Amino acid sequence: MDVEAQQPTKAPATRHKCSACYKQFTKKEHLVEHMKISYHSPHQPQCGVCRKHCKSFESLREHLTGKLAKTSCSTVYSQLGCNLCLKVFESPTSLSNHKGICCLSAPGSLATKMLNGREVRNDSQLLNIKYTGEGTRAVAIDCEMVGGGSDGSVDLCARVCLVDEDENVILCTYVQPQSPITNYRHEITGLTAEHLKDAVPVKQVQNKILEILYTREFVGRQQPADTMARLLVGHDLKHDLDCLRMDYPRHLLRDTAKYRPLMKTNLVSHSLKYLIRTYLGYDIQKGIHDPYEDCVSVMRLYKRLCAQDHQMDGNGTEIFDYSFDLWKHEELQKMTPDELYKISKLDYICWCSDSKPAKQPCHSS
Repeated sequence: MDVEAQQPTKAPATRHKCSACYKQFTKKEHLVEHMKISYHSPHQPQCGVCRKHCKSFESLREHLTGKLAKTSCSTVYSQLGCNLCLKVFESPTSLSNHKGICCLSAPGSLATKMLNGREVRNDSQLLNIKYTGEGTRAVAIDCEMVGGGSDGSVDLCARVCLVDEDENVILCTYVQPQSPITNYRHEITGLTAEHLKDAVPVKQVQNKILEILYTREFVGRQQPADTMARLLVGHDLKHDLDCLRMDYPRHLLRDTAKYRPLMKTNLVSHSLKYLIRTYLGYDIQKGIHDPYEDCVSVMRLYKRLCAQDHQMDGNGTEIFDYSFDLWKHEELQKMTPDELYKISKLDYICWCSDSKPAKQPCHSS
């Protein structure tokens, strides 16, 4: 008798596949643990071909164009995909029309801009102009730093610029650092001692920025944690605020250096220059840094991310509970991959929620 013929045929091992990133696991408990730490959600960047979820746009780009790109996806993407926003379109015509909108041109310089009918010439005049952009929900900020300390390595804010969502200049002024300047970093900032001769004291600049960010009613009082305050957009905002010696509520900050989808796969920040070239299609900071150019660019990037439609399907953007902790281990083991995905939520706030109108307050009769 054939001994081999008597050996029972092994059934193929059951594989448990994640409904979001398509990773497969031999044990259900491993899939459950994966879902607990992956925070999958419709808000994550997704491949326009296979719908795979990725942690960041960088990992999505690797999936589409990297050395280990999925062939079926990369083939479609090479013909119908936008190299900036990574969307995939139904036809070459649709893609061509989209590219005309998606790829932007660099903003002009700050040399001559208008605010309330007045010409802005890079000085402190704007400190005396009241900003009346009542509909503006977000303001972008950029600071230029000079060097202090014995070796010039200490960052001191010497220039600050703010723009609104329509790219209007709200504030542009030179700032008098509170410590002696030992390096003007002229090749980057373009600044000299002459520029800062009549610079505005940092305390006065702080007050003006707070006047812009909060309604006048609240300036100098305990700041509200509601919609009375504007969102502050920037790149590496903590650095700018530290140099201005200011604080601002964390939930009102929109930092392109710390926003998870824009970071590297190892959660290290990209430079603003890289982000603008990669996602908006033009170059900045080619010579002397222009704070207006950086402000406008970071605002454009923020607005593009806000405009994303993620079709949430019940997966909200705010994290109130750790969803998996609400279920017993045995219950999670019985769930299908789709059911596990349904209770999964992000561990950060997606900016697409900023574009949605705030709920109107209820008025009792």
